[in-house]
Amino acid sequence: MNLGDLHGPVPSGAGPVARTGHRICPLCESTCGLIFELEGRAVTRVAPNPEDLMSAGHSCAKGLGLARLEGDPDRIRVPLLRAGDGSFREATWTEAFEEIGKRLPEFVADPGSCALYHGNPAAHHLDSTFYLGELIGALGTRNVFSPASVDTWPKNVAHLLLYGSGLGMSLPDIDRTDYLLVLGSNPLVSNGSTITAPGMDRRLRALRERGGTLVVVDPVRTRTAEVADTHVAIRPGTDALFLLGLLAVVATEDLARPERVPRVVDGFDEVLALAAEYSPEIVAPVCGVDPDLIRAVARGFATAPSAVAHSRMGTCMQEFGTLANWLVEVLTIVTGNVDRPGGAMFTLPPAGGPNTWPVSKPPRLTFDRWRSRVRGLPEALGELPAVCLAEEILTPGPGRVRALITLAGNPARSLPNSAAVEQALREVEFMVSVDCYLNETTRYADVILPPPPLATRGHHDVTLAHFQVRNVARYTPPLLELGAGELAEWEILLRLAAIARGVPDLSTERLDDEVAAVAVRRAAKLAGCEPERVERATRDRRGPARLLDLRLRSGPYGDRFGEVEGGLTLALLEANPNGIDYGPMRPRLPEVLRTPNGRIDLMPELIVADLPRLRASMSRGHDGLLLINRRQRRGMNSWLHNALPQPDEGQCALLMSPADAAESNLVDGDRVTITSRIAAVRTELRIDRTLRPGVVSMPHGWGHDGPGLGTGRSAAVPGANYNVLIDDEQDLEAVTASPIFYGVPVTVTRASEGRD
Repeated sequence: MNLGDLHGPVPSGAGPVARTGHRICPLCESTCGLIFELEGRAVTRVAPNPEDLMSAGHSCAKGLGLARLEGDPDRIRVPLLRAGDGSFREATWTEAFEEIGKRLPEFVADPGSCALYHGNPAAHHLDSTFYLGELIGALGTRNVFSPASVDTWPKNVAHLLLYGSGLGMSLPDIDRTDYLLVLGSNPLVSNGSTITAPGMDRRLRALRERGGTLVVVDPVRTRTAEVADTHVAIRPGTDALFLLGLLAVVATEDLARPERVPRVVDGFDEVLALAAEYSPEIVAPVCGVDPDLIRAVARGFATAPSAVAHSRMGTCMQEFGTLANWLVEVLTIVTGNVDRPGGAMFTLPPAGGPNTWPVSKPPRLTFDRWRSRVRGLPEALGELPAVCLAEEILTPGPGRVRALITLAGNPARSLPNSAAVEQALREVEFMVSVDCYLNETTRYADVILPPPPLATRGHHDVTLAHFQVRNVARYTPPLLELGAGELAEWEILLRLAAIARGVPDLSTERLDDEVAAVAVRRAAKLAGCEPERVERATRDRRGPARLLDLRLRSGPYGDRFGEVEGGLTLALLEANPNGIDYGPMRPRLPEVLRTPNGRIDLMPELIVADLPRLRASMSRGHDGLLLINRRQRRGMNSWLHNALPQPDEGQCALLMSPADAAESNLVDGDRVTITSRIAAVRTELRIDRTLRPGVVSMPHGWGHDGPGLGTGRSAAVPGANYNVLIDDEQDLEAVTASPIFYGVPVTVTRASEGRD
């Protein structure tokens, strides 16, 4: 493969010429390096890039399926406007923005009445990373929502309270550790989550080959659990108690390592004294594991030369999610494994971020700065809990959400209580969606604005660079110029912002210059040079490329706009498409801390106050079935299901252990009804020996049904909607108000006699 074939983006009118070019996959935290093959403007094949410094030839089925996503015939490629009969008609960009210009200002004039929901894909792209804030500011709204409050907030908030930043998380130094404890994560299927470590199979194999230990805590014997040294088949929702049991062993057997704990840590003795009350014998019956196994894991972790714990979805989407994620950090810290090679460390992102930028005054934690109108639920990281979205639309009164903008999101299938969400979408007065599909959410929109193909975008994952387990900088430029009738997503966002600001005729170039002017001043301050010098150095670029260059050059490896010879610039990354390696993570305490006092408090009041509730939960009964979700190798939430469809509805089957099936007189292939406290769905049953008794499992994000969909392949195999079963009112995590998706009590009964 000749990687020198590509010398710039394909012009919009170019004919079919075979070419290749580098891409970074924008679908998940792995950010794998890929090679795109193109004929003219068509992506014909996607292959792993063996020379990429982070992924080294790894990619999953989703990344390799990007050609199908780019060429999906169901993709929306021109703006759509709702017609008088409720259908959609194709429109020009001028018509679309004129319609928005007529209707949106009314809601901007009513503060807070226009909400914004942005989906996971938006977190990866430079366009939304750099320009979404402009739209939010122009709307003047605090009603901002995303899936982060569904699946990540307990981890974000635990890190925020410990380290002062919900984005600059501690990361497992997986490539150097001797003992890796994984809770609620299946990285061999998910490819990692809140951890950028492509090629997890290779990394876990290397751990074993160097004599290390892998322990997986999960109710299911997942693909990752199958390769582990120890699989702890825990009862769903009891991870916090399991971790307290580990800490109790550390406390009572004098396994803590205070001599290796950084001096900026407070509450060391207090947290161990607290944990000592939760002996393995006390917590084991609730967790459904042997107390001797808890002791063995605790001793192995505490006595290993280096050790680290990593938690993800299964710990974030349960009743005691913030407690569990706090205790993961506490375990790593008290055993002397924070800020050390092989333990939990902090990356140094190339474009800088919250834990690299200097602070001139004590920082304020970005949590609970305001609350939602209806239930008074707390903000985190600038967003309100997504469980508020439906009620903020449906509940009358001053401040009611009357208009909605969605960006690359499908809340009708990503949020709990899908029935309430869809009712709200039907009743919202005006809705604009920036999306490439006519899906379960956008079918309710008044205007749909299509983003351009991925190949027209440059890519550097500013956000996910905070999760890299190695300090590597990478960028891939656009492979295609915008085609006729295509508009860059950053231009779409700026046009919407201009309408919201009441200056709809202001040119995109002028708007972009305004954004850049602010970025120039910040970059100059960070780099310690004059703004005029910064402006001159970057004036030849426009859009996200200019803003990224400003961030890179003023970042931790930057050239300081010519002052540091060989320092990082966007041009340097363009000349090194496989990336530039700045080495493994290195100790960063205390400079990484952004807590108000610059220290780590192991006993944050907000979290410790939830312990009595955890203690009280231990007296509950443990009968009945608990529903958990599961990852799928070809899916990511709901938005890839059309381009990468499942072969049949069996992929969305309910999995059940043989013992539970026998007790309920169910057999493989039965149609079953799954009933929660608020709803019921039907699906196929599959008997699966990997589940522990008392646990059933379904994937989330499915249920592609109902009128008006433009996604033919996913609608042909719609699957069952997990989210309709989840309560968005009563079943919330106490600290963050995240919905509880994991460990949901359900009943399972045969839906009809025989099989179908």
